[in-house]
Amino acid sequence: MKRRGVVILGSTGSIGTQALDVISRHRDEYQVVALAAGRNADLLEEQRRAFDVPAEFARTCVDDAGVLAAFAAMPEADVVLNAVVGFAGLPATLAALEHGKRLALANKESLIAGGPVVAKARAAGGGEIVPVDSEHSAVWQCLRAGRASEVHKIVLTASGGPFRGRTLADLASVGVEDALAHPTWTMGAKITIDSSTLMNKGLEVIEAHELFGVGFDRIEVVVHPQSVVHGMVEFSDGATIAQLSVPDMRLPIGLALGAPERLAEAYGPVEWTKVGTLTFEPPDLDTFRCLRLAYDAGRAGGTAPAVLSGANEVAVDAFLARRLAWTAIADVVEETLQGGSGNADDIADVLEADRVARERAVAVVERRATA
Repeated sequence: MKRRGVVILGSTGSIGTQALDVISRHRDEYQVVALAAGRNADLLEEQRRAFDVPAEFARTCVDDAGVLAAFAAMPEADVVLNAVVGFAGLPATLAALEHGKRLALANKESLIAGGPVVAKARAAGGGEIVPVDSEHSAVWQCLRAGRASEVHKIVLTASGGPFRGRTLADLASVGVEDALAHPTWTMGAKITIDSSTLMNKGLEVIEAHELFGVGFDRIEVVVHPQSVVHGMVEFSDGATIAQLSVPDMRLPIGLALGAPERLAEAYGPVEWTKVGTLTFEPPDLDTFRCLRLAYDAGRAGGTAPAVLSGANEVAVDAFLARRLAWTAIADVVEETLQGGSGNADDIADVLEADRVARERAVAVVERRATA
């Protein structure tokens, strides 16, 4: 049987390293044909040697979207895992879909910012998206239980992050280390901060809309601190199908690589006699305003999600650099969104919206940092 060629973009990050761990156990099924990373050249070289990747197809490429897109379009690639952080992943997403690849998508920002453009690329090239995010992978699995016309709503679960149950007053002076102390998942810094503000869940709401074609009024978020239920689909007859597992990203990664087939080994099986109580509660939209802002941007459509995503990246970077308070992240995003947005007819529209949004957000950060 021919091995599937896999390109891993963001190979030295959390998702990339876990993907390579999965592939290392299934080398008779998968062959890594290209690796791209940010700045960690030493780890990239270790990965290149371990998986016999030619030197010209293992690159560090900070801010080099051309290399990412070229790797995503390689003839040898059957599956492209896009685990690049942030908007920089968009060109690779488009290239993979335009060339008819399976896109194992862990870069939510590219789909969120460029949703209409991504949809055109998928339709034109015949590419396939299989989500890697645990929540969207869960929904993708649950949707197998019925027809699209039978779906009543999608339910995404949120752990609540490190600040669940706290008020804005409680959070006025929290620091970077506090926000990075996620109670359930081990992830990169940017996504961990997004989880603390619930922006991560807001971005996932927009992503679910783009992936599954369900309206925003039929996408619900519930806080589920145990992180055992990753997603649910409620059908027209009242039946709800849920996907449960102990948190382990290798499960959705493995499924995205081989779908519709599942891996023969288990990642995150639930011990039912020990799982304890599973609880669910509504999110606090006053304290965690980023979730509400994401719903608003998604409903506005056009380039509003691109503005949201770009402004959030700037605000999170400023927080991680200790130049912005945690509570001001939502303020920066909201003020940037107030500057307006436009249509997202092509990639130029999205790129321009992202550029302008970042300029606006930087100006807001500078004003707040010097106030």
